[in-house]
Parts: sequence; C-alpha cells; structure tokens
Amino acid sequence: MKKTAIITGASRGIGKAIAVALAAEGYHLALFCHNNIEMLNQLASDLKKEYKVEVYTYQGDISDSSFVIDSCKDALAKLGQVDVLVNNAGIAHIGLLTDMSVEQWNTMVNTNLSPLFYTAKVVVPSMVNKKSGNIINISSMWGTVGASCEVAYSATKGGVNSFTKALAKELAPNNIAVNAITCGVVDTDMNGMLSADEKAELAEEIPIGRFCQPEEIAETILGIIKAPSYMTGQIIGVDGGYI
Repeated sequence: MKKTAIITGASRGIGKAIAVALAAEGYHLALFCHNNIEMLNQLASDLKKEYKVEVYTYQGDISDSSFVIDSCKDALAKLGQVDVLVNNAGIAHIGLLTDMSVEQWNTMVNTNLSPLFYTAKVVVPSMVNKKSGNIINISSMWGTVGASCEVAYSATKGGVNSFTKALAKELAPNNIAVNAITCGVVDTDMNGMLSADEKAELAEEIPIGRFCQPEEIAETILGIIKAPSYMTGQIIGVDGGYI
C-alpha cells in the first residue's frame, strides 16, 4: 500500500536525514523548507531517482499560517493521504532573556511551536478518517530541563512536549500515535557557530562522548513509526545520556 509523509525543515540536517530514511522505506514525500529551495529540489530529484517515490517541495516561512495550511492542503491532495507527519522545522536563539527583543520572542514562538497547530489542523482530519497515523515532533532536551541563555528556545520546546502529550490523548481513540523526540546535541548547521574547541569541550560533557548524527534521529523516527500504536504521548530522549 502507498505510504506517505510530510516533513518540515527538510532541506538539510535532521530533516534531510529523515527524508532519505523514509524514501528508502518507500514513502512518498512532501518536503518543506524556508530558504534552501535549490538544495531541497536537488534532494527531491535524488530521492525520486534512487527510490522511485513521489516527492513534492514547498518553500516558505513556517511561521506563516497561510503558507503552512495551504501547502499542507496541497500536499494532502497530491499524496492522497498522510500517514506520517514530522514537525522538524525550528530555530535557536542564544542570549540573555533581558537582551531579547519582543520581535525575537514572537519569531521563536511562531516558528517552533505554532506550526505544530497549523500542520495538525490540516492533516489530523484525514488521519481520523482512516483511523491511523503517526505525528512525530522534533523537540530538544532543553524543553525538558531548560537551558540558561536559551530561555525562549527551552520554552517553545517545552510547549512542543506538552502539545505532544495532549494531542496524543486527544487522538488515541482514533489509533493515531503522537510522540516527540527530545534531541541532544546534534551535528547540524544549528551548532555551526561553535568553534572546534567549543565542540570538543561540549562533546566531553556528553556521556557517550560525541555529538548525535542526524541519521540517528532518522533511525529513531523509523523505530517510532514501526512501534505499536499503543506507544503514544511519549517524549523520547536521544541525547547520548546527557540528561
């Protein structure tokens, strides 16, 4: 049977790794990005060629409700159904809370938290219709314990965790699983501002002794999808033992 997925923030890093992993499993995809449409289109072309799957791409601001809702509706129409929704897009902000502008705070909330509502608003009715589906939200370990100088980021990811647990309870009667992955330090461009020395120092603080690779998050996604639907409302830590 046809398997389909929507992935936000898919042009690079974790989102790209998830797209590759799902395509390899035969999933037809709708991929979203903010700026890197050339990169995303190249990924789509590569996945179509290698795995013989349909791949549709969308570029726009994930904080824009109209863009997200209209694009998800288009993706749903083209794919025919959505079996898996991965909310991966997000941004970080490092600095003292008192130095953060109101605009920066609103951008953080509108980018990291609100899109979960926008995507679910479109996708959930179709999942309810067929009484199955998987919604997986990419969160952070800081959403569980908080991080100094990352208050806004921690708050939005804490919101992602609560959103996940609440929606899981709401959708459980319809056999739809909703889970989140709280990532540790992943080797992506988001950590590109760190120097080599800073990365080495940070890696020493992680019990496993290294950064997580995006492909490991993608493997976790596959595990969640293949798990029994009884596993829902879970906040799954993939942080190398950090927390």
